Amino acid sequence: MAVLREAELVFLPLGGSGEIGMNFNAYGYGPPDDRDWIIVDCGVMFGREGTTPGIDLIMPDIRYLAEQRENVRAIVLTHAHEDHIGAIAHLWPQLRCPLYATPFTAHLIEDKLKEAGLEEIVRVQIVPLGGHLTLGPYEIDFVSITHSIPEPNALSIKTPLGTIVHTGDWKLDPDPLIGEVTDETALKKLGDEGVLALVCDSTNALVPGQSGSEAKVRESLSTLIATLKGRVAVTAFASNVARLESVANAARENNRELVLVGRSMHRIVNAARATGYLKGFPRVLSEDDAEDLPPSRVLYLCTGSQGEMRSALARIAAGEHRSVNLGPGDAVVFSSRIIPGNELSIFEMQNQLAALGVEVLTEQDHFVHVSGHPCREELAQMYRWTRPQIAVAVHGERRQQEEHARLAKSLQVPQALVPENGQLFRLAPGRAQLIDETPSGRIHLDGTVLVAEGEGYSKARRTMSYAGLIVVTLVLDQKGRIATDPMILFEGIPEAIHDRAREALEGVVKRHNPKRDDEEALKETTRRAVRRAASDAWGKKPVTRVEVVWV
Repeated sequence: MAVLREAELVFLPLGGSGEIGMNFNAYGYGPPDDRDWIIVDCGVMFGREGTTPGIDLIMPDIRYLAEQRENVRAIVLTHAHEDHIGAIAHLWPQLRCPLYATPFTAHLIEDKLKEAGLEEIVRVQIVPLGGHLTLGPYEIDFVSITHSIPEPNALSIKTPLGTIVHTGDWKLDPDPLIGEVTDETALKKLGDEGVLALVCDSTNALVPGQSGSEAKVRESLSTLIATLKGRVAVTAFASNVARLESVANAARENNRELVLVGRSMHRIVNAARATGYLKGFPRVLSEDDAEDLPPSRVLYLCTGSQGEMRSALARIAAGEHRSVNLGPGDAVVFSSRIIPGNELSIFEMQNQLAALGVEVLTEQDHFVHVSGHPCREELAQMYRWTRPQIAVAVHGERRQQEEHARLAKSLQVPQALVPENGQLFRLAPGRAQLIDETPSGRIHLDGTVLVAEGEGYSKARRTMSYAGLIVVTLVLDQKGRIATDPMILFEGIPEAIHDRAREALEGVVKRHNPKRDDEEALKETTRRAVRRAASDAWGKKPVTRVEVVWV
């Protein structure tokens, strides 16, 4: 391929660097004023009640690329986890570019597009496993790898200025049960040909050794469930199809009927079957039919392993599920790891289950889970195969990224980058370096509305969740005088504070001079006085609003 005059090869992460989730990475080729772009993955992260109350999904702010969407060739998806595909239906209208994915991933994306009413507007172009794409100056090959979902892919991205290997999420597992093993031959061949940059998963960079085999988990789950006598519920990531098959296998080996509980479980099983996986999956009993079976004959496979508020297991733990009830003699197996940030919600759920008399079994007690991400020995192996000139540590929090970079340097990689979202790096020509800071940030899905993270209302909502709300209504006559007793409404404020706030309000009313105080001055004086009184008595500053009605 001929190198264009003044062409550069650049890398731009807009999500997934410095955090777990929301993966969105872009590559640009060409002169600075006319780059061809491809995007790899388009994911979300989930809102948390403590920090983002009321927010369902969080996704990257992509305005930098949206403003030059005529130069965006495509979005290429590595695999079907939500932190890699979950934002497509929300962000695609800003880009309106082709989508490329392997069959299983494409099936789940098409479901999302249908839910969003976009199925007639955008088509997912299906790439076969091991397939090839030509997108302008990019020659892209899909490389089979192993992860905790069917059809994960690394991408070999060849450009006139060098080859990038984008790993996506991956691990090494000699027996993944479903899907291919990581294609060692292809990766070694790329290393022999020369790799400019390895853009690589950092999730387990702090974890020594290897991640472990899915086949060993299958054996252990069946053995563990054989020891349990009552109803058993297993919760796991629904996308881990091999794990779902293992749970189904454990049910069959222990003479239990399998019951899927939670929408995501049904959706993933249907997608897997439609794309040729789970061919030997047993019949699934309905929740209602399972009620008629003896406890020792039932195995529930549930969503909710991360303590999600409205998940199936959360409703079971709270005693609010329509048809599934657990109690003394029953057990719940958490066949998953705790994703950082979810600790409190998971522990709360586990305590709720324990209060019901349910035995709670986790990876801390039994061998019921292996990670889908590479530990340090696996990372080292990837570097030995590919031998890149540049290591780019993505898909991780800052500490994980930094440790990944240190590991790469210890393996004699000449350069190691630790990018932040919005940083634009030139990978070639010359030495890799940061060349620009682009607009970036987060977009929140609040119900059905997309809003920028920095909009003022989001701060007010956090404050209200922490310190409540006070609303004062003042009624003025046409001369600006107080016409009737003011009204004050408290939401989420301790009753012990109410009288102090009312006293402060009475003081403002007594001091009010219509000749001196215009409407805005009165509102601000009232707001300050009431808020200060609440703060002095309580130690918290509630959101305080003052409304004026003229009569």
